[in-house]
Amino acid sequence: MTTVVVTGLGATTPLGGDVASTWEAALAGRSGVRTLDNDWGEKYGLGVTIAGQIAVKPEEILTRPEIKRMDPSAQLAIVATREAWADAGSPEIDPERLGVAVSSGIGGVWTLLTAWDTTREKGASLVLPMSVPMLMPNSPAAYVELEMGARAGAHAPVSACASGAEAIATAFAMLQSGRADVVVAGGTEAAIHPVCLASFDAMRALSRRNDDPATASRPYDVTRDGFVMGEGSGIMVLETEENAKARGAKIYARLLGAGMTSDAHHIAAPQPDGVEQARAMRLALEAAGATVKDVIHINPHATSTVVGDMIEARAVRDLLGSHADNVPVSATKSMTGHLLGGAGAVESFFTVKALHHRKAPPTINVSQPEPELEMDLVRDEARALPPGDGIAINNSFGFGGHNVALAFANA
Repeated sequence: MTTVVVTGLGATTPLGGDVASTWEAALAGRSGVRTLDNDWGEKYGLGVTIAGQIAVKPEEILTRPEIKRMDPSAQLAIVATREAWADAGSPEIDPERLGVAVSSGIGGVWTLLTAWDTTREKGASLVLPMSVPMLMPNSPAAYVELEMGARAGAHAPVSACASGAEAIATAFAMLQSGRADVVVAGGTEAAIHPVCLASFDAMRALSRRNDDPATASRPYDVTRDGFVMGEGSGIMVLETEENAKARGAKIYARLLGAGMTSDAHHIAAPQPDGVEQARAMRLALEAAGATVKDVIHINPHATSTVVGDMIEARAVRDLLGSHADNVPVSATKSMTGHLLGGAGAVESFFTVKALHHRKAPPTINVSQPEPELEMDLVRDEARALPPGDGIAINNSFGFGGHNVALAFANA
């Protein structure tokens, strides 16, 4: 079996504009959730006026022509891709052996709605000719493919909030099958828009803790009242271990398994018993050739929703059994908010960094944990992971019942 390794990391998030600043903020337990820097609440009557907005705007990094031809979701992906590729040592690779798998859960919502506003208010003749290529859900993957000159295939699996993790699973399959030697993979989202906020709020899915944004995202806390929207991108360079060693690349971690299932239950609500979430984790471990006793860390989906958090907690306990007391769990959405299609990728980055540095980031804002949680939640301060080999699982679950679990191991 081909061993897949992580050799490059890139990120732009509500915590920082790159990997170093994001990881530093996460270890320190800082929140990236703030009051929106606009008047949407007053102008549109929004009930939610907080979000995890990007820490460094892409226009501070990209050129004006790049900004003009890309939706914000693609802009963020390009920023993270350039960092990840440089971090991997900008490997020389035959374009036919280089692949891309980059996803967005919602796609180019800003481009779509701006084009409609222009059509309605100014007329069709003023709509940008590139509007459709910019709004397509595969647009970030396509722009990364163009950036890299990748010809082994460019994929954009769309599975709502599981999209970024499924992209990494797709890259894993590409490398396992021999289609590519290197794949640039991850997720991106830039959907903090009045329409998205209004829609999620109408579902009663968002926290309305507008008066205290930094504490609004509070996974597993009995006072949680919904998730907080975030934006950003996480990209990693994955390659075969053979290729990485041949070029002398540094290796952060190994990706040993991916498990994917679907609930077939409801378009938005997860299956109440969490059976398919647990099965996704089990499949990832089986693919990795590991058992529950090998698990030393979990970065859960844990969005801070009233229903979803405890369904996943039960799924984790069902999987781990008595071993659940020995596995540190870091719910990093408490700091970033929920990056939707970018979440699984950014949280995979956190999982890889936790293994690499042997340190689990904290879960913040949990002052009253659910009495039935029965997990070893890392609260308030980062915690050292045990030495030696071990598996870290990253979970991502999406509307429609998409479940993805990734099993990483130390290098």
